[in-house]
Amino acid sequence: MNTKLSHSEDGRNAATKVALVTGAAKRVGADIVRVLHAAGFDIALHYRGSVAEAGALKNELEKIRGDSVALFQCDLNRLSDIEYVVRDVLAHFGRLDALVNNASSFYPTPLGEISVEQIQDLFASNAFAPL
Repeated sequence: MNTKLSHSEDGRNAATKVALVTGAAKRVGADIVRVLHAAGFDIALHYRGSVAEAGALKNELEKIRGDSVALFQCDLNRLSDIEYVVRDVLAHFGRLDALVNNASSFYPTPLGEISVEQIQDLFASNAFAPL
């Protein structure tokens, strides 16, 4: 049996699957990324504004397996950004095997005090972007 691994033109292992995780820089998203990375996935790590957290998580994971994480900044409230992030993930990794729609705005606000703008932002990241 031939057990030789094939590699893509950029030298990546062609058998390595790629997961895009939205809202991946902290909290639940970061934990999902850690689990997928430990399972052997390369990670397309999406974040909106958590630049420092995204970079720290990338560094943490690449100490375990180098060149396995790429960062993608995107505002899921903008349709054009959503289209570009998928294009950029495919350009970087050459494939996309899994998508985890984890992104959500976070408002620790009592229900009766939430603003219309916050509600629109929540619907954009939780309903519109995944669709």
